[in-house]
Amino acid sequence: MAKVAFVGLGTMGYPMAGHLAKAGHEVCVYNRSRAKAERWVAEFGNRLADTPEEAARGAEFVMTCVGNDDDLYQVTLGEQGVLKGMAPSAILIDHTTASAEIARKLDGACRVQQCGFLDAPVSGGQAGAENGVLGIMVGGAGESFARAEPVIAVYAKATKHLGEAGSGQLTKMVNQICIAGLLQGLAEATHFLKQSGLDGEAVFDVIQHGAAGSWQMSNRHQTMLNDQFDFGFAVDWMRKDLSLVLDEARRNGARLPVTALVDQFYADVQQMGGGRWDTSSLLKRLEPGS
Repeated sequence: MAKVAFVGLGTMGYPMAGHLAKAGHEVCVYNRSRAKAERWVAEFGNRLADTPEEAARGAEFVMTCVGNDDDLYQVTLGEQGVLKGMAPSAILIDHTTASAEIARKLDGACRVQQCGFLDAPVSGGQAGAENGVLGIMVGGAGESFARAEPVIAVYAKATKHLGEAGSGQLTKMVNQICIAGLLQGLAEATHFLKQSGLDGEAVFDVIQHGAAGSWQMSNRHQTMLNDQFDFGFAVDWMRKDLSLVLDEARRNGARLPVTALVDQFYADVQQMGGGRWDTSSLLKRLEPGS
């Protein structure tokens, strides 16, 4: 069993840290909202810290899972960030969906302190975090990954080391490109079948087992048919992720016309008041009166 610090108890981090505690690891948590950290300790035991730096002291592994690059910078490199408390040989594992640029910056800062670093964004949503079946894409040194993998496996279904620091974040961008395109296709297909007078349940019952099938289709077609979007991975979060994708594409020269278009469609959904709707709500802009 390991001594672990977990910084950031949001939708994903709260259950991920919980799996670590249930597996028997010694966990110290920090969250910007102390009340949430207190609730976590009441549920899972262990202890909470007043600062990220305090949480990291004595930890073999320090996990972060926060909102964006700015939040990540504050909890890692800020005045009371985890790097102030990490001992040499400890490993920082960042589960935030962030830029490849900050991943490389954190890798460099950790090397100066003789610590390890892994950028390890996750996929699988809230349900994946709660059930401990996330997909985790990892960049960083191979030896750090080898040490950390058994701990990460507590809340992962699949974990893959993909190369040097930043590779995990770049792979998460690939993931989000795929999801954006799939959801726009699913939204248009749903709109089309409705306009055609088809039985949506019957249509999806057959096509999800063929070449058109996907996780999104299997898990979202029914709620889309029922005009239900008040759950799941929020449009605001997807737009944050797609901004990272498009920024990186401008740097590396990738051409992403469909991704850029879907990003603007999500902006339309935000204008409709759907910033917290599930990403499958692309259907709403095709059927605004539904």
